[in-house]
Amino acid sequence: MNDKKRGEVDWEDVRIFLALARHGSLSAAARALSVNHATVARRIQSLEASMGERLAERRPEGYVLTAAGTRIMDVASNMETAAQSLGRGGASDTPTGLVRVNAPPGLAQGFLVRHLADIPARHPGLDLELATDLRSISLERHQADIAVRIGRPMDGDFIAKPLGHMAFGFYGTDEICSAVERGERKTVISFNEENADMPEALWMARHFPRARVSFRANNHVAQAVAATRGAGLALLPHYVGRLQPGLRRCELEPLPASREIWVLMRRQDRTDVPIRTIVEHLEKVFAEAQALFED
Repeated sequence: MNDKKRGEVDWEDVRIFLALARHGSLSAAARALSVNHATVARRIQSLEASMGERLAERRPEGYVLTAAGTRIMDVASNMETAAQSLGRGGASDTPTGLVRVNAPPGLAQGFLVRHLADIPARHPGLDLELATDLRSISLERHQADIAVRIGRPMDGDFIAKPLGHMAFGFYGTDEICSAVERGERKTVISFNEENADMPEALWMARHFPRARVSFRANNHVAQAVAATRGAGLALLPHYVGRLQPGLRRCELEPLPASREIWVLMRRQDRTDVPIRTIVEHLEKVFAEAQALFED
């Protein structure tokens, strides 16, 4: 906006600032918005000029918000939420617009995809984006509208609803399981080194420290596929192991405690019709699939 006066904020600058704040780098923000990184840098400078304050500082690990940037982030996120609510039809009872759901990759690929993919046909005008992260993403930074998490959430002012429990078992081919049940040395599948601090990986290292780790992958669905090829024994949630052709449950103990599954949304979104529609759908499908998840 060429004739923009000092202090007049361009929403496009704000939108790009939000992307930088969420993704932490010019290149990642540029990819998310399908622009080049020079555009991101120029827009950030434009917003800083409008605000008269430095909003982000470049550090070796990426861009970090200043105190002013954090303040602007909160206001901008609320502006974005309001704009999205209008785009979804405001107070209409008909859910429309885009709802972004975030979940761990194994849960997304092994269960959620097939239970969320029919939503657009059931609710014409309601679109879904399903993204996956092993690490918890930030609802406060509006990286998603709904988050499905494993383990009781301890952070943020969110509405958190329990969806059930996720229990585990050891799964492998019949040949692998028979060998393990005869007492032969265990060859296991686990998480890759980047995710070696995941609870299941830590549990395996503690209870089976002498087992050979023959294959590593970053999610349970990939581990299950490797198990079907005879790579080893996989510690899997039942919802993955029970549905994977070619695997059976091995008689092997101990087993880790089951973990809680929760769905989170921002408190201010509790009356948002599209978001509430998806949350209620998730509660329904998890309740119906309880036997799949638990012992």
